[in-house]
Amino acid sequence: MIDYDLELQRHNAVLRRAYGILASDRVLDIGCGTGQTTREAAQLAATGSVLGIDRSDEMIERARELTRAARLGNVEYSCADAERHGLPHESFDVAISRFGTMFFEHPFAAFSNIRSALRPQGRLVMMVWQQRDRNEWATAIESAFPPDEAGVENSPAAPPAFSLGDQDFVKRILDATGFAAPMFDEVHEPVFYGTDVDAAFEFVSGFSTVQEKVARLDTGPREQALDRLRGLLTEHQQADGVWFDSRAWIVTTHRR
Repeated sequence: MIDYDLELQRHNAVLRRAYGILASDRVLDIGCGTGQTTREAAQLAATGSVLGIDRSDEMIERARELTRAARLGNVEYSCADAERHGLPHESFDVAISRFGTMFFEHPFAAFSNIRSALRPQGRLVMMVWQQRDRNEWATAIESAFPPDEAGVENSPAAPPAFSLGDQDFVKRILDATGFAAPMFDEVHEPVFYGTDVDAAFEFVSGFSTVQEKVARLDTGPREQALDRLRGLLTEHQQADGVWFDSRAWIVTTHRR
């Protein structure tokens, strides 16, 4: 079964090297999901601690289960939204996030909150997608479906995954919320969608954006779109699975 961690396996390896977490650090993991990044941070902060936060109760419960199985005693989790919940003031040396900061409805409030949780000179290391047109996984899959002027990705209820893809916009947000000039390191790695076309089709069909597009179509157009999607996945089949090109930024900054 493919999951988000497998999908981002190559991105995760690059991000892990960029953390720069010290053994005694206190770390905040924003949008931790099922806690892979949290547990890896905890292994680096061996004499420190890590708090993973996510707004999904289901994700947090799964993260706790996996952390207990890994026998890590320096990890805690909280079901919390970084833009709405108060975080412990000046408590963390490092804040990390793997694609967990792009969905803020109020990014200025969120990054202000994150800054206040960092100690003086505390660092923020986050991975975000570059613009949509730089990410084949988004543009190619969308091309399998008829154009939709009211696309899910533009819905106010589902902020776009590419909201932090523009460097100038990110610099403005970080500057306004008390962070120093950020550094942007490009990550050009593919995303993994399955060991074969059937596995990839099952995985991609579970995307909320795909499900909503499918739901809008009548039977005939729906079958045609799904046939196009399967053909697209077949075109991206390699010897070790189905991969799509992608580009992301690792943004590194610190509290002023």
